[in-house]
Amino acid sequence: MSRKIPVIEAEMPEVEGTVPTSEPPRFRRQRTKGFERTEPKKTSEAESNKRIPITIRAPNFKTARFSLIGTAPYVANKFTQKNMAEMMRKQEAGERARKERKRSPKDFDSLWRQALHISKDGWIGLPASGIRNAMISACRLVGFKMTIAKMSIFVLQDGVDAELGTPLVRLDGKPVRKDIPVVLANGSTDILPRPFFEEWSCECQIEWDGDQFGPEDVFHLLMRAGRQVGLGAGRPDSSNSNGMGWGLFDVETVNEMPRRRRK
Repeated sequence: MSRKIPVIEAEMPEVEGTVPTSEPPRFRRQRTKGFERTEPKKTSEAESNKRIPITIRAPNFKTARFSLIGTAPYVANKFTQKNMAEMMRKQEAGERARKERKRSPKDFDSLWRQALHISKDGWIGLPASGIRNAMISACRLVGFKMTIAKMSIFVLQDGVDAELGTPLVRLDGKPVRKDIPVVLANGSTDILPRPFFEEWSCECQIEWDGDQFGPEDVFHLLMRAGRQVGLGAGRPDSSNSNGMGWGLFDVETVNEMPRRRRK
């Protein structure tokens, strides 16, 4: 015999701000008293600018032309096509390259010519990054942050290397071949033919942040780069040695120019 369980309906207390309804208690919806949904007020761009103060100034770049006159030989040191081809061959061969290692005859005359940076138009140049890196490195001598300098100083290119696409500054001078005995990183010795420029000069356009440097600051920094850092192989600030005193220069003239847009 089944026994019926009585169902007891409890009355829910009324909450202030709710509207009585005939729906069961579990279906009642609470409505907030005095709540009104509004759309955000649209403001003009001028009003927005007044509320948010702008403290970032527009870039203030300056450009000037500098003439560099070499006081020590400049030695070009481009990564040759032969070395690049040899490296690619070893990487493609993998482990087999170690067993089949053979030393091919060295063409000294061809190697020293391959170490030159030749532009697409046929003139000889030096890497624009070399001048820029020398100026950034010289910042250590005057206590200026190199991390800020590398975002504030740029050397504009005259052209690019025909093979590697390296940005170049046109170099005036006649190269001659010199065979240099060197000690390689693995401790072995070798003879490297390199182009020597006994007398050389170039004109470069430098662009800088006018909020970080003034024209005299850039001029003096370039002078320090020429006397204490240097350019090319054997420079005093070489990362692999103390250098040979090569690649030094003086700054002869400074001509201010209007800013030129980068292409």
